[in-house]
Amino acid sequence: MNERDSFSDSICEERIRLAERELSSFLAAVTELYGREQALLSAEDWLDEAELMDGPPRSEARDWRAVTISASARLANRANARAPFADILTWTPVNGGC
Repeated sequence: MNERDSFSDSICEERIRLAERELSSFLAAVTELYGREQALLSAEDWLDEAELMDGPPRSEARDWRAVTISASARLANRANARAPFADILTWTPVNGGC
């Protein structure tokens, strides 16, 4: 392997490490705030968004934070879609229902 290939491999490894760190942090936060089920769905969302990003995966312009923001938007949409039902389930009558 020549020096150029070695340099290219180290750049690729660094980008993979950054992507893994971004995904791991995102999933830890989702798990803590929303639970395991939403974290699993959010992992799929994150990977889907990573595939949709402009540019090839090895592109220098790859912005993993933008992937996380897009996956977070999907999570927010799911949470908002469930919100009206959460109010019904936790509703308690005022003054004993009178």
